[in-house]
Amino acid sequence: MKGAEFSLRPARVAWALLGAAFLLMAVGLCFVHSSTLGDTSTTMKQVIWFGVGLTAAVLLCFVDYHVLARWAWVGYWGSIVLLLAVMVFGVSRNGARRWIDLGPLQLQPSEFAKLAVLFALAQFLSRPIEELRLTNVVFKSMAIVLLPFMLILKEPDLGSSLVLLPMMLAMMFVAGVPASILAKIMGVGAVIGGLLVADVLFAPENWRLIKLKDYQRHRLMVYFGKDFVPANATPEQKAYYRELQRHKGWNVQQALISVGSGGLAGKGWRQGTQNTLGYLPRLGAHNDFIFSVIAEESGFIGSVTVVGLYTVILFSGLMIAGQARDRLGRLIAVGVISLWFAHVFINVGMNIGLVPVTGIPLPLLSYGGSAAVCALLALGILQNVHLYRRSY
Repeated sequence: MKGAEFSLRPARVAWALLGAAFLLMAVGLCFVHSSTLGDTSTTMKQVIWFGVGLTAAVLLCFVDYHVLARWAWVGYWGSIVLLLAVMVFGVSRNGARRWIDLGPLQLQPSEFAKLAVLFALAQFLSRPIEELRLTNVVFKSMAIVLLPFMLILKEPDLGSSLVLLPMMLAMMFVAGVPASILAKIMGVGAVIGGLLVADVLFAPENWRLIKLKDYQRHRLMVYFGKDFVPANATPEQKAYYRELQRHKGWNVQQALISVGSGGLAGKGWRQGTQNTLGYLPRLGAHNDFIFSVIAEESGFIGSVTVVGLYTVILFSGLMIAGQARDRLGRLIAVGVISLWFAHVFINVGMNIGLVPVTGIPLPLLSYGGSAAVCALLALGILQNVHLYRRSY
């Protein structure tokens, strides 16, 4: 395309983005090792996943994002097939079916679906701006996101499905969809969200319109401070539900204690008592609650450093979006940074009690193969848009 130039000269690389990513990976490996009480095998698995993700991200940089976008719909429908396959062949854990067992590794299709949806939506929205004012085009762009949203929600994986929505709105805004239409979409979304909360908190069990898994409903009720002990329960049932409610709120309480007890400089690496004594969930300390471990062991200074590194990545992404050579590149960059922002906001928010616990990884810090690879692929896509930006 005219005006585009590819070069791997040092001046063309987004070094701030690259440096922040490597520092986050280093921090992630340190605290995955700490949160698993020195489990070397888990740490080495994460090293391998980082290696796979970095290799894939580098390879992406040698292919113009326009070429990648030509395959957007193949990737999109491939991700839909994988999300459907999870329902049939998926491995079930703790009541959720999110993984496909491939022997030595387990694939989480919802992570790859996020990137596939991003590319498909960017390709669709990069049409002439006049068409974006047409109602049918807006509905089609929403349908691109809502189909995988519903499939991921069915697993169930509320956190991974929710991050698709702010990504969709940000991309539609940057593409040029009129603000009045976006306001109506957000208004409808707010009404649906309000009805969901009201349905969960106040509707009798036989009258509920929205069917959630029990653990999802309990998380919301704990977050809003609602007692979920049935009014007509027997004394034995009341004792059971009170103990269940105490357990459901336990993780959030212990995460808050971890964050607060770190003080200014923390208790020291691998010295956090909340984790070592088992107050944080053993299966979640290195995933959903990794930020609590970091806050306890490195304190306010470590927490601010982590947030600062994410800020560098997000602002680098905004600069890349502003320098993109066309609307497709701008939409891809905005999609990546809005996806990352949603992950960081929700995960940190649930660690400090701002949002309900949804089970979503903190990019490059939480343990997880598919999540680590896709986080690095997303950064590789950002670097790609930067490398193929306009010539000045």
